[in-house]
Amino acid sequence: MENAGIIVFVGLIVFISHLFTGIFERKRIPDVLLLMIVGLLLGPIFGLITPEDFGVAGPMFTTITLVIILFEGGLALRFETLKNAIKGTSALTATNFFVTTIIVGLISWLLFGLHPVAGFMLGTILGGTSSAVVIPMVQQLRMNEDSRTILVLESAISDVLCIIFALALLETFQVEEVKIGLIVGKIISSFTLAALMGWLGALVWSVLLTRVRTIRNTIFTTPAFVFIIFGIAEMFGYSGAISALAFGITLANLEVFNVSLLKKFITAEPINLNETEKVFFSEIVFLLKTFFFIYIGLSIQLQNLWALVLGLLVTIILFISRVPIVKFSLRSPFATSDLTMISIMVPKGLAAAVLASLPLQQGIEGGEFIRDITYAVILISIIFTSVLIPLIERSATVRAVYGLFLRKGFLFWRRKK
Repeated sequence: MENAGIIVFVGLIVFISHLFTGIFERKRIPDVLLLMIVGLLLGPIFGLITPEDFGVAGPMFTTITLVIILFEGGLALRFETLKNAIKGTSALTATNFFVTTIIVGLISWLLFGLHPVAGFMLGTILGGTSSAVVIPMVQQLRMNEDSRTILVLESAISDVLCIIFALALLETFQVEEVKIGLIVGKIISSFTLAALMGWLGALVWSVLLTRVRTIRNTIFTTPAFVFIIFGIAEMFGYSGAISALAFGITLANLEVFNVSLLKKFITAEPINLNETEKVFFSEIVFLLKTFFFIYIGLSIQLQNLWALVLGLLVTIILFISRVPIVKFSLRSPFATSDLTMISIMVPKGLAAAVLASLPLQQGIEGGEFIRDITYAVILISIIFTSVLIPLIERSATVRAVYGLFLRKGFLFWRRKK
């Protein structure tokens, strides 16, 4: 009977998720927020399920979800759009990450009383935006393709920056020395070699796919190959997330890449994914996203009220600071409506949740505080983003407030130029 109840529950969740998607399309209330509320009700509020009930399957599931979402997001990116967006992406990602790190670091050190290194570690943990939240959201928003691409790339790249800088600062507690050269080297190697692995893997797989398709029941072999590329990259110490994204981008733009060198070894012509495979991956993302955000809701810590209050304060500051960051980073003629949407896309997610647990595991003073603050910011930042989307689309007043600051900065820059 217990198993039957679980099966019924899973079926209901899938139906509810489709209902939430319909609500998003009609009312502009993001399904991500509604799914997290379901998780909060099941876990922290009523205590029906806990993350521990999933054992090791929980963290593994979140990683699989991230890989598939990044891969499917990469499939939607055309090379021409990437070329137009890469400059804005670099400026926005770097500015947002370092400004956020400095602001949160100083607040944590001077106001919250954390050790300076621990404070700036919290800043790096909260310095990015969540791929798992941003990519599903922007695919359903009315935005210019360049703006959508900037947000997708920012979320993927900033995840890597968060991981590298947070781990580097974690090491300083053990060696009591900040090695700038080591950090820079890790960033360059992680990005470059991870992207190269994803690129080469996609080229090889595009050739092998012709032969694989001659075998029955092989539609899942492509995501399986993405898992392999992700795992190999992580084993070598590179960013598996960037490899998965690069894999998807390469498959979506095979005609752009010169594969003449590969033709010496492989005679078959590379081919793209067909529409059936793309639809299949889209359905996988839908299912994984559904259970992922419910799991995030289950994992949120609500016991520490003080952490929730401070998390609210930090989140408000991050959303306020995002406006000048966007204004001065994106200096191309983007529509004000797109700049406004970019300004509210500050949700934290999987990378922050994973990194937040590390200081406590390492026995660092203030580790529990860092974890609770991070969980609070994850919850509140997703709520803020989810609430602001329909507000901006429906309320002329909210649009005017954002537009006032964004337009003034943009027009000032154009006059100066």
